[in-house]
Amino acid sequence: MTSLEMFCAVNLSLLLVVALTCGPAEASAERTKTVEFNVKPGGVVHTFSEGIWEYECSFTYASQGGTNEQWLMSVGLSDDDRLFSCSVWRPQGRSYLFFTQFKAELKGTKIEYANAYSQSASGGQSDMPLKPEEFTVGDSTVTHTDGKFSAQLSKLTVIGRTRHDEL
Repeated sequence: MTSLEMFCAVNLSLLLVVALTCGPAEASAERTKTVEFNVKPGGVVHTFSEGIWEYECSFTYASQGGTNEQWLMSVGLSDDDRLFSCSVWRPQGRSYLFFTQFKAELKGTKIEYANAYSQSASGGQSDMPLKPEEFTVGDSTVTHTDGKFSAQLSKLTVIGRTRHDEL
């Protein structure tokens, strides 16, 4: 698969997750969740997790500076149970905290797409992705790259393919 085909496939997958998880209210309630949590400075490692059925997203981080910030985590499962998505972001756009580390882990899936951003879209501003060398994508984790991560994080998006088998 060429890089253009992979780019198109990943973007199509992301659109499908959004489209499939924004259906009727009854389906949405059991297939999507958005929860608020505090990102706390102080250099201590914290983890926040949320899941749907047997799939889970964990966000582990350490940050410095400022005070607590309100962040959101959204998790979603496509109607065909093949894709599980997780987004973690600061709704105000840019975080004022300096992240010394971060890691997102999806349980029960294999990551197909991930991206990290120094700024999330808010108030007329666009998402600003981190440089590719600032983070590393593995089979089930996305993590900062030691020595290359700029300490700026405001959004993280991960999509994994589930191990769902047809009967």
